[in-house]
Amino acid sequence: MSVHDPDLAARIEALVGESVAESAAAHGGDIGVSARISLAGGRTCFAKRYPRAPARMAEAEAAGLAWLREADALRIPEVVAVAREGEALLVLEWIDEGRPAPDHDERLGRGLAHLHLAGAPAFGFESDNFIGSLPQSNARHTTWAGFYRAERLEPLAGRAFERGLLPPDVRSDLDRLYHVLADRCGPEEPPARLHGDLWAGNHISDREGAPCLIDPAVYGGHREIDLAMMRLFGGFGSQVFDAYEEVAPLAPGAHERVALYQLYPLLVHVNLFGSGYTGQFAEALRRCL
Repeated sequence: MSVHDPDLAARIEALVGESVAESAAAHGGDIGVSARISLAGGRTCFAKRYPRAPARMAEAEAAGLAWLREADALRIPEVVAVAREGEALLVLEWIDEGRPAPDHDERLGRGLAHLHLAGAPAFGFESDNFIGSLPQSNARHTTWAGFYRAERLEPLAGRAFERGLLPPDVRSDLDRLYHVLADRCGPEEPPARLHGDLWAGNHISDREGAPCLIDPAVYGGHREIDLAMMRLFGGFGSQVFDAYEEVAPLAPGAHERVALYQLYPLLVHVNLFGSGYTGQFAEALRRCL
């Protein structure tokens, strides 16, 4: 993305109501093409466009960021503007990155607990969105087990079976899990306000060393699924989880449910990156039975 692209500069200027003075390529996201944008009025913004993606992708991300910001629990980038026509385009506040402060992990754990405690009206969200490039259904349910099966596990497992990415024996194991899923999900809890795609790459530290969350795939759901995803690929220290539990202790048996709540992000990886994740998914599924 460059000021040498006059059409794109004109789109940004129309969205934000200011001239683009300068731009430079920026790192950010696996799907979008990102840039640091300096506006004539002095603001610096992060602009991200999504070539070959549904136009709704930018709107969905903007809605998710705004919903997380409402909780006032952790720093979430402010949405400056979002394109509602044409190629998906999102403009956010620019966050200068810095080294994590000494109390960064504790602040992240406590902040995430408060984010979850901000809650949600139901299991689901007001609109569907995306996790990575995959569509994510957020049809509302009154129970977590019903939502987790119908809107998370079944759609992506079905997609993976159709593409030959999961073997037949996994289907029978999934059917066995579905029959006992309500018991496996743990004690009933109200829906938490979830980030939804909380791996280490979607967390940064700002210039003061405070934790910030980016690139969400939000919905109301069981809070343990955010925590399970954080454990799946690493990148978060034990102090984060300890600080979380000081604010919002987990229900008994949470450790035994980690594999259950890693099934969805593993299915995402199977569908996005192929059969290299099939074995890991099948092993996690066996641990749930």
